Amino acid sequence: MPRLLLSLLLSLMLCLPVSAQEMSGADRAATGGAQTLEDILARQRGEKIDDSFRREATGNADSAAGIAAQLGTLGGASDPELWRALRYGTADITVSSGGDAARVLMQDGGMKWLAFRDGPLSVKGAGLLGGTLVFLLLFYMMRGKIRIDGEKTGRTVTRFKAIERFGHWLMAGSFILLGLTGLVSLFGRKVLIPAFGHEAFSTLAIASKWIHNNVSWAFMLGLAMVFVMWVIHNLPSRTDLKWLAQGGGILSDGKHPPAKKFNAGQKMIFWSVILFGTSISLTGLSLLFPFEMPMFAKTFAILNDTGLAGLAGYGELPTQLAPHEEMQYAQLWHAIMAFVLMAIILAHIYIGSVGMEGAYDAMGNGEVDEQWAREHHSLWLEEVQNREGAAPADGKATPAE
Repeated sequence: MPRLLLSLLLSLMLCLPVSAQEMSGADRAATGGAQTLEDILARQRGEKIDDSFRREATGNADSAAGIAAQLGTLGGASDPELWRALRYGTADITVSSGGDAARVLMQDGGMKWLAFRDGPLSVKGAGLLGGTLVFLLLFYMMRGKIRIDGEKTGRTVTRFKAIERFGHWLMAGSFILLGLTGLVSLFGRKVLIPAFGHEAFSTLAIASKWIHNNVSWAFMLGLAMVFVMWVIHNLPSRTDLKWLAQGGGILSDGKHPPAKKFNAGQKMIFWSVILFGTSISLTGLSLLFPFEMPMFAKTFAILNDTGLAGLAGYGELPTQLAPHEEMQYAQLWHAIMAFVLMAIILAHIYIGSVGMEGAYDAMGNGEVDEQWAREHHSLWLEEVQNREGAAPADGKATPAE
């Protein structure tokens, strides 16, 4: 998983496929040092080229002042060296306000960002969510609802306390809102404008942006609460290996591997939520405060220093990024992590609702039937009963941790 995420991150950073071909050895004698046709074609193919012959050919201040004095019928004569300096962000720009962002007069990273956003990100993201829904539907048609095998006892056990349920639903509810409003922002122009028109989409987009920016704080609070309350119960143990070896018992009736408060499947969901949710939160904060929290230039520097970028075949990653580029990378990574987490949560919602009998009760009112607990979390039930005593026959709840 770390290698996969690193590869995904490095691919995102370059936005377009990168070829191993390098143009540093190109013969530009015939062009007087200017770019060749092969340079242009390689760039159109999305290949990485050595553009130092252009990046460093920015002249000096004296030549710039001289060219500005050469007036013609259409204004000042063109100064290619000045334009190159503006293109690569090396021109000495003085601004009265606006900070670093105002000094960036020309930044073409937005084209790569838009191509990736409207291309692979949208297509593959929609395919991931659609494929997950189709898979869950097919699984339900073949497996059906996982029923409680034994006879219900009528006695309940407190599975989750009120504060645990509050933290869960705070995080879950806010994530659903964030997912829906994020999808509106990503697909609105392609889907909603043709269906409802520009004016309706404008109203919905403005509302979605406000909800997304403000509900994000509730998600981060819920994420922190869930981590603090449940991290001790989600540490890996040898019991998880047995649970995984039996497929969690969800593929056939009557098989219930032992599990503590959280089984191996729930632990994987927990750590996915924590890791991906934290990544989404950090990039979201970077988008809200792009000048105070730039992330990717520092990340690239670390990858370069540790040699991971070179080991993956990407060479040196850029460590000088304009605020615009920081936001572009943050938005793409934010969306990628959100798509992955949404697919995981769809599976979680399925198991916790129509997929398994009695599962919703655990987070609905916090109480589960003793037989359900015995079948799905037998080790946890034994711990509770040994600590507090077995539940009385009158059906009163046995308190949990």
